[in-house]
Amino acid sequence: MSHTPGGAPRRSPAPGASSVPSPAAGPAPARRSVLRGSLAASAALALPGTAALVTAAPAQALSGRPRAAWGVQAGDVTTSSGLVWVRSDRPARMIVETSATESFRRARQWRGPLLGPGSDFTGTVPLAGLPAGERVHYRVTLADPDDPRRTSEPVHGTFRTAPARRRQDVRFVWSGDIAGQGWGINPDIGGYRVYDEMRRLGPDFFLCSGDTIYADGPIEPSVTLPDGRVWRNITTEEKAKVAETLAEYRGNFRYNLLDANVRAFNAEVPSITQWDDHEVRNNWYPGQILDDDRYTEKNIDVLAARASQAFREYFPVSTLHARGADRRVHRVINHGPLLDVFVLDMRTHRNANSPNRQSDDTTGILGAEQLAWLKRELSRSRAVWKVIAADMPIGLVVPDGTTDFEAIANGDPGAPLGRELQIAELLRYIKRRRITGTVWLTADVHHTSAQHYLPERAAFKDFAPFWEFVTGPLAAGQFPASSLDATFGPDRVYVKAPKGSNLSPMETPPLFGQVDIDGGSGELTVRLREQGGAVLFTKVLQPGRVGQ
Repeated sequence: MSHTPGGAPRRSPAPGASSVPSPAAGPAPARRSVLRGSLAASAALALPGTAALVTAAPAQALSGRPRAAWGVQAGDVTTSSGLVWVRSDRPARMIVETSATESFRRARQWRGPLLGPGSDFTGTVPLAGLPAGERVHYRVTLADPDDPRRTSEPVHGTFRTAPARRRQDVRFVWSGDIAGQGWGINPDIGGYRVYDEMRRLGPDFFLCSGDTIYADGPIEPSVTLPDGRVWRNITTEEKAKVAETLAEYRGNFRYNLLDANVRAFNAEVPSITQWDDHEVRNNWYPGQILDDDRYTEKNIDVLAARASQAFREYFPVSTLHARGADRRVHRVINHGPLLDVFVLDMRTHRNANSPNRQSDDTTGILGAEQLAWLKRELSRSRAVWKVIAADMPIGLVVPDGTTDFEAIANGDPGAPLGRELQIAELLRYIKRRRITGTVWLTADVHHTSAQHYLPERAAFKDFAPFWEFVTGPLAAGQFPASSLDATFGPDRVYVKAPKGSNLSPMETPPLFGQVDIDGGSGELTVRLREQGGAVLFTKVLQPGRVGQ
């Protein structure tokens, strides 16, 4: 997004900021009775405040058994498969067991990779042959490669596979924008408490819409708010400056795992994760050469390669195990008969940010290959609902400086130009192929809103009506509402945004969205929510329609 990381007041890091304080922790009672003991115990693991854990010291510097203090995660879960992630504090063999019960009777074992410094001691195990629509309990154990009898305490997690039958309901939550603009883990307010609130809703998965970290946004020990209150951050060495090295990017991804709410959430709610710009640097595009004194490495492609490696190490992403050029972020996750999630990558394949008024633009924001993939996969989908998970909005104007644009819209209400041409081609394709049930979900702009796109209002009219819902941030500054571009005829049906810029989570509640699909009627209900339990806006959509 275009909001600069320098929006919050800055102070020099305090002495000793490189050490890792105890993570923010708060009460996190179990959401389901099936999680009574083991999962709660896993979530309560405390991270030691030692540099050894953060920097992943070699095994000879550590004694005792391996530890998995960063918790576990599951990701990209389908009707029969999923991925399980863990991080060790030293070289270790990753072993996963799955079971239908908490007692782990008749457990199935999955022998995982040897975790070492090449992956920052992280690893992911793909699971296959799982029962559809059932709860899966899993536990991860780390074994000393030199003495397999020396094993870690098991770390527990759980998830439910996608249903094979249409009549089972589906619920998920989505948001993005985490640890941005200098607002990190604040122990005074219980850390990222919004994760606990999302967990209590019992979602089948979490769609993280990008800006999973702010690699370009240092975290200071404290920030004084306009009303005189002091925001206090947990800090680490890697978050004291912009990330440039692979180690610094890895440290940025570890930062959010210091929060007990996040670890408890990850242990119960599988993720579908995409990236946007702040995983690398604000508003980046391929081929960019930085003019930023904070960076010694000016080539964005070098930084993006390091960030991409760390991203894949720290999230369970299904394309991680693909070969060659197929190691990508964009993918489709089949979540049973009711839902397919089309995860876009609007960062890797885009052209340079510009005034965005080209009359011919085949690269656009997706790249020609990704656009062809998306059209093909939408045509193949037989799901009732086709959620298009975009890391940037369509009709909201997101500038990059005074003349260029960062997203799709260019501020010109006329016929499509620049990156709008790709979206026009896609929308025309959806209409003419009579593809039903498309809904766009996104984050990025640090406020929440609902836009209805209607051809009768638009300069470009060859498309079927559709909805776009925006939410976030989870843990970053909030900003005023973006202006609308009339090219595709958006009507902002709802918006909640502050008048001031970069308001902290102590001033404005974090934002997220909830989606429910009813197994009986097939109706899809979107709720825009804020921390504290308030539902800000609700929209019910009917199944089987090309546009609505």
